[in-house]
Amino acid sequence: MRPVRVVLTGATGFIGSAVLRELLRRGDGSDAPDVVRATVRVLGRRPPDTADGGAFEWVRADLARPETLSGVCEGADVLLHMAAAIGSDAAECAAVNRFGTAALMEEATRAAVGRIVHLSTAAVYGPGPHRGIGVDEVSPAPVSVVSRTRLAGEAHALAAGATVLRPGLVLGAGDRWVVPLLGDCLRAVPAVWDGGRGRVSAVAVEDLARLVTRLGLAPGRAGGRRIWHASHPEPVRVGDLLTTLAHHGVLPPVSANVPWQECLAMLRAAETSVRERQFALVATDHWYDSRDVWEAAGCAAGPTPLARLAGAAAWYRSALAARPAA
Repeated sequence: MRPVRVVLTGATGFIGSAVLRELLRRGDGSDAPDVVRATVRVLGRRPPDTADGGAFEWVRADLARPETLSGVCEGADVLLHMAAAIGSDAAECAAVNRFGTAALMEEATRAAVGRIVHLSTAAVYGPGPHRGIGVDEVSPAPVSVVSRTRLAGEAHALAAGATVLRPGLVLGAGDRWVVPLLGDCLRAVPAVWDGGRGRVSAVAVEDLARLVTRLGLAPGRAGGRRIWHASHPEPVRVGDLLTTLAHHGVLPPVSANVPWQECLAMLRAAETSVRERQFALVATDHWYDSRDVWEAAGCAAGPTPLARLAGAAAWYRSALAARPAA
């Protein structure tokens, strides 16, 4: 049987680089009998820096310049679209997340790519609290330009027949948003926020990468033109997350239990760049029913994200030590 020909975007980013490692690691099909060998074509403005030693083809392409995407999906069986602009530049976010995705999906349709997996985010739902909701049980209401343009990109992916994934908080080596934000929040509000009772959807980046590759490579698995939540099936208590990070020396320990309204007052009084909606996203209930996608993909969810943190702790300690305070 010939290898599955995979096109991958975002391979220089946090999640996309983990997907590339997973593709290279399991490309010989040794992990599961129904996961066949893959060849990988990486699209990007620069080649990924990988020490895994696996072979891949790099094609220079820029989602913000649709003319560079011509023909990039020719001969491909699978498209794994992991790339996204996540900065505050509205024009860049629209160019990459909306119009770049539209152009890429047009190329995939033109090349008759048989399977597409498109990475989005649970942040498209906007402010919570959200407690165990299924896909679109509340209407998406994104509040940031990143989330708005990623939601717009979903429509183009679905029109092309994609499987769309909405993970919550993604943790692991390379995370420059979730745990750094938690650290900024603790500096502004050094307490156990509302008793740590809030629950959030989270997933370790290596487990999300396994899920993406499983959906892309395993024949007969979850079909396209559908949205799935893609976090670990068990939500994480915020208090447990903070305790685990403190145990590994990533964040300082805290013990004072401060009610939520007092937490907000402390945040407002603090000299910090953290906004209330960012604080609420990581401190209060934002969890989404993610059980179905793992079963549909035939992929074990693996240990909890908290259990995975031990392997990422050294990277987090180094990254946070080099990072200026908010």
